[in-house]
Amino acid sequence: MKKEYKITAGVIILSGSVLLGSLLDLQVTGAGTTPGTADDPVVTKSYVDQQIQQALNGGGGGNTNPTKPTQPSQGADEVKNVALKPGKILIADAGTEFIVRSGNAVIYTEVSSGVADLTDGKDLLNGETAPKNHLLSFPREGRGIQVKEGQTSNLIVMVRGGYTIK
Repeated sequence: MKKEYKITAGVIILSGSVLLGSLLDLQVTGAGTTPGTADDPVVTKSYVDQQIQQALNGGGGGNTNPTKPTQPSQGADEVKNVALKPGKILIADAGTEFIVRSGNAVIYTEVSSGVADLTDGKDLLNGETAPKNHLLSFPREGRGIQVKEGQTSNLIVMVRGGYTIK
């Protein structure tokens, strides 16, 4: 009789577990959100592609109107190639950046402090050589670069920001 009792108890426990498991499964399945609602929106491929493109272009994903794309800003971020003739001085506005591309340039300042060479992490003072392909930052007006004395060809400089030629 003990054997029959164990088998009956096992069948009851197994049946109860299956029944309880199926009831819990129904509750979990029914608790999900319905696709297409505000909790689980459906989006189109074109919308996803647009958002990815905006994120890659630095748009931030704020524009959701596909007929009016975000335009990149012009002006301060625009880079210009400037040819500087010997004897001329390229004076930077505050915050302007230069990169000397060809020719030999020297730093020009009217004050004792200099120009930041961001590539090497040092200051360049008046009369020092401005290295080629280095990013130079001009923190204040009245500072710039000029063609090194003795050079007869133009100096080519990439400029981001405002400047004047003296």
